[in-house]
Amino acid sequence: MSHPHAQPEGHAPGEAPLDVRERGAQRDGQPQLLDRRLFMQLLVLDCRAEPGAAASTQKLAALLRAANVGSVIYEDVNDPFGVGLLTFTEDPADFVTKVRPAVAALGAAVALRPEFTMLGRSYSSGFEQDLEFWLLKRPRETVLNEAWPWAIWYPLRRTGAFARLEPRDQGGILREHGTIGKTYAAADLAHDVRLACHGLDAKDNEFVIGLIGKELHPLSHVVQSMRTTRQTAEFIAQMGPFFVGRAVVRTPG
Repeated sequence: MSHPHAQPEGHAPGEAPLDVRERGAQRDGQPQLLDRRLFMQLLVLDCRAEPGAAASTQKLAALLRAANVGSVIYEDVNDPFGVGLLTFTEDPADFVTKVRPAVAALGAAVALRPEFTMLGRSYSSGFEQDLEFWLLKRPRETVLNEAWPWAIWYPLRRTGAFARLEPRDQGGILREHGTIGKTYAAADLAHDVRLACHGLDAKDNEFVIGLIGKELHPLSHVVQSMRTTRQTAEFIAQMGPFFVGRAVVRTPG
């Protein structure tokens, strides 16, 4: 496999090579560049069969610790037999080589609810003051924080009309959205994890959003507040399904 920053075969002379690195704000006149990102996956399991949700949760947690996989296991608020499994890694192969065997080891005790499966990657907007923290550390610290057990996870897709807007108009719309989120975070009411899932989602969603906090009501409230923004009111084609859970086991990995 060729290096992602190498000039591809047949590259036209004088044409800039493709660069898929993440970019942050400039430091000392130079942009921050990083070819690393955190992948996060949510699986929702039906633990209706014996030995039940509690026993399956403990066995799954032990398997993930043994595999050295970062994870959070949630009790599904809307399903007494449901469990949400969030795992995260810089190497997406871990979802196949480590997470998949751990879930499979539970056998007939669990059944996957594929309509809730979410997979995304951390990404940069180009304005991050500390790019590595934003891409790799912040999402991990947010979901592992024991003071913030509640979570709402959901995918979304914007309309094509948003992509056709001028960059200046897009920026204004995103700032309105971001200002609301920062207000809730500053008050320690809701903290977000934002992931891109272009081409990774079975239903062609573009983003996965995690809202994390110490209480559930503010997480619902921030979703309600976002409905008034121009982005949500005019340019969101689809949101959900929504998974609502409370963390019971955390494994740093």
